[in-house]
Amino acid sequence: MKYERQQLFIAGKRHSTSETFLSVDPSCNKPLAEICKADKPTVHAAVEAGKRAFPSWSATPPISRSRILLRAVALLRHRNDDLARIETHDTGKPFSETSTVDIATGADALEYYANLIASGGLNGETTHLRPDAWVYTTKAPLGVCAGIGAWNYPIQIALWKSAPCLAAGNCMVYKPSEFTPLHALQLAELYAEAGLPAGVFNVVQGAGDVGALLTSHPGIAKVSFTGQVLTGSKVASAAAAGMKYVTMELGGKSPCLILPDADLESAVDGAMMANFFSTGQVCTNGTRVFVPESMLPAFEKRLLAKTSDIRAGDVMDPATNFGPLVSRVHRDKVLAYIRHGIDRDKAKLLSGGPDPPTPTPGVNQAGFWVRPTIFTNCTDDMLIVREEIFGPVMCILPYSTTTRTTSSYLDTLIARANNTTMGLAAGVFTKDLDLAHKVVARLEAGITWVNTWGESPAEMAVGGWKMSGLGVENGRRGLEGWVRNRRSEG
Repeated sequence: MKYERQQLFIAGKRHSTSETFLSVDPSCNKPLAEICKADKPTVHAAVEAGKRAFPSWSATPPISRSRILLRAVALLRHRNDDLARIETHDTGKPFSETSTVDIATGADALEYYANLIASGGLNGETTHLRPDAWVYTTKAPLGVCAGIGAWNYPIQIALWKSAPCLAAGNCMVYKPSEFTPLHALQLAELYAEAGLPAGVFNVVQGAGDVGALLTSHPGIAKVSFTGQVLTGSKVASAAAAGMKYVTMELGGKSPCLILPDADLESAVDGAMMANFFSTGQVCTNGTRVFVPESMLPAFEKRLLAKTSDIRAGDVMDPATNFGPLVSRVHRDKVLAYIRHGIDRDKAKLLSGGPDPPTPTPGVNQAGFWVRPTIFTNCTDDMLIVREEIFGPVMCILPYSTTTRTTSSYLDTLIARANNTTMGLAAGVFTKDLDLAHKVVARLEAGITWVNTWGESPAEMAVGGWKMSGLGVENGRRGLEGWVRNRRSEG
């Protein structure tokens, strides 16, 4: 095993259990570590540890909480490369990505919230009703909260959840995905080293059954979940039965609109980023790429030329920018969608496909590798267009602009873009910025981009519409999801 046995972390200490499971390196299908699995008593112990720590932590002045969190930020930045190697082993993502994105963006969120609460971010509001009457509000933390992470950005998601939670004065019991568990103990002990009191951040490990124990526990005040829509719906329903607060960051089937006047190079680069970064395992990916028929031949030609920039290889090699999928079961799911696109949807396969990748130095064929795949001449009714694949699969949907007025073709295009039960993200590429903002104003998505794709700084609140989620993460609004307002009059 590359790593020691990974224990739970409860009340400031490691905690072992008899039942374990394995974490596997996706790049070679070799075991990385044995992971202790939580059960009902250990989940209860973690919640109770949070309840014991809550009175003192919630009463700690925001400036003092901020100083502890900023010490954790410094430790994260100092250990960036060590933590990135763990993420690469656990997720299969190239080190070139984890070392520049995953830890850095998590630390950014923690730094943002630490500074926000130190500068009045938890202040309430005051209204002077009459000479002898005032109404004022104060923000109170919720209590012990559950954070349930996903496998595509493990430590980043853990920090996006714990940063506002802890900054607001709450305690957390965090459960990472069972596919990518290695960051959790590292983060818990880093928090403790920074001075976070015992019981404020606890870790339990396991699959959906452990998440269900957390969600249904009467001592949990809020559940923050990141994952697929079907699972998120179940988690939200279970939380609602206990009248718990929820934040749900779920999946998407996002449209990427290339307007007729768009710069070809910029549009192709945007489509590549929106589909193949992180091997397509990004919930905001713009997998439905709408291209005008007049631009389609040139777009396809440039896109095919650009695929040579996708470099699979040894995931620790700085030149590698494309890794395997996270698990065998997920690889098999993605391959099934690709085969369906060819055999049932009858989409035109432009590049890639279900065959094993071409042997490449540094690529272990035992790993969960797939080929970046592009379908073209797709239609809205195809399964590969309607359902989230969560892999490196792009669907190009041509559209016509031969109508009597500009507005009529845009009306049809926007209606097609919005024709999905999900609404996480959307984007448009055009040289006309005025038109761009008019278009994104009509797109039914919680996140929109213009002439770019994917950037999500800590200052920007992100969250989905429709079946893509409830609430937001990051930004000032992200802190509001971790407090309740008390209104007083006097």
